[in-house]
Amino acid sequence: MTTYGNLINGEWVVTGTTFNNINPSDTNDIIGVYSTAGEPEVKAAIAAARTAFETWQYSTPQQRFDILDAAGTEILARKAELGALLSREEGKTLPEGIGEVTRAGHIFKYFAGEALRAHGEVLDSVRPGIKVEITREPVGVIGLICPWNFPIAIPAWKMAPAIAFGNTVVCKPAELTPGCAWALADILTRAGLPKGVLNVVFARGSVAGPLLIDGCDAITFTGSVPTGTRVRDAAVAKGKRIQCEMGGKNPVIVLDDADLNIAVNSVLNSSFFSSGHRCTASSRIIVTEGIADKFVSALADAAKAIKVGDSRADGVQMGPIASQEQLKIAQDAVATAKAQGGVVVAGGEDLTFGTPGYYYAPTLIDKTTPDMAINKEEVFGPVASVIRVKDLEEAIKVANDTEMGLSAGICTSSLKAAETFKRKAQAGMVMVNLPTAGVDYHVPFGGRKASSYGPREQGAYAKEFYTIVKTAYTFAG
Repeated sequence: MTTYGNLINGEWVVTGTTFNNINPSDTNDIIGVYSTAGEPEVKAAIAAARTAFETWQYSTPQQRFDILDAAGTEILARKAELGALLSREEGKTLPEGIGEVTRAGHIFKYFAGEALRAHGEVLDSVRPGIKVEITREPVGVIGLICPWNFPIAIPAWKMAPAIAFGNTVVCKPAELTPGCAWALADILTRAGLPKGVLNVVFARGSVAGPLLIDGCDAITFTGSVPTGTRVRDAAVAKGKRIQCEMGGKNPVIVLDDADLNIAVNSVLNSSFFSSGHRCTASSRIIVTEGIADKFVSALADAAKAIKVGDSRADGVQMGPIASQEQLKIAQDAVATAKAQGGVVVAGGEDLTFGTPGYYYAPTLIDKTTPDMAINKEEVFGPVASVIRVKDLEEAIKVANDTEMGLSAGICTSSLKAAETFKRKAQAGMVMVNLPTAGVDYHVPFGGRKASSYGPREQGAYAKEFYTIVKTAYTFAG
């Protein structure tokens, strides 16, 4: 079987140590063998990016547009193939995998345009005869630390703006999902990206993290709160620019006046699609008393009806959990919730199919209280809990009772209730009668409190992280 190498200074570098990319739908299926990067390879990648930045920072907007646009075109042309790879290595269903690849293609095309839209300003000084120019310049070498749950979209929305604005990149993908990152690197290399502008190293976080923080000019991280907090603190201590997107314990409020079908479908999508592997997933469902019994019964029935199976099989609506580690987290969280008084009304059990995989039933736990562990700790799996409250005021209080603040939603037919919630929800993204998961690629993504740190990702707001503002004065006489 071919060993896939690390991309360092335009070359595919194979080391003496490898790891297997395993299909969570069938753990007997080895998707590929990848070369593990150690300290020498990570340092070489950083050095290559540093050298490449000397010239790439002066590349033309047209050059950057052409490369990113070509990459986006190829990604979209190969969306079925790449979507199948994504579903095979991460566990998303095939439609979800193809949808994520499509988003990645659109991201590259969007930021191709942003390379041409790097506007500045020219102002008159308060002093006569002086002109003031305000421009943006690239930061330098950007270290990307990417998660496994969106293995092509998240690297895309970090790589594309970094390159569009003239930076160079060292990317550390997640070990669970190396295939999509390798494919992106291959596509960008063949699109004409000069050597050293993009480097990809398949290294352990404990190896790559400190080296990237020490050697890069900026770090963008997506992952868990504990890991993100360590990365943030280490970067800040070294005076490095840092952007962290971390966890979520996202609430969705269902009021008595909600349309039952809209509420059930919104929560079903938010809580269980993509096996709950979304930082924006609804894991706390806060329901007012008048609709609670009817809503919980309908949602439990809908959860039980979700077809679970091999991620690439026809008709499957939810694939496996991505790894044995994540499966155990879900199992333990449900066991703790039951021990603390929660009542499992759907799921709560492992599932078995024709192949060995990390299958778990979509799980809904009723009768929980805000202080339970299930409502405090991120599970990152297909597990949601129900908290019953008396009215909107209590619902908002409970919704905000978390250290995190990424996404939040409400299901209601009341415009007044919706506006009140949008104003008072302590979250970076708020949805009304929609799933909490699902943000367009051209708008800012990010949260509050422990969920996020630093400038927003995606859309025009990405330039706040990937560029530095320069103010220049000229005396014209």
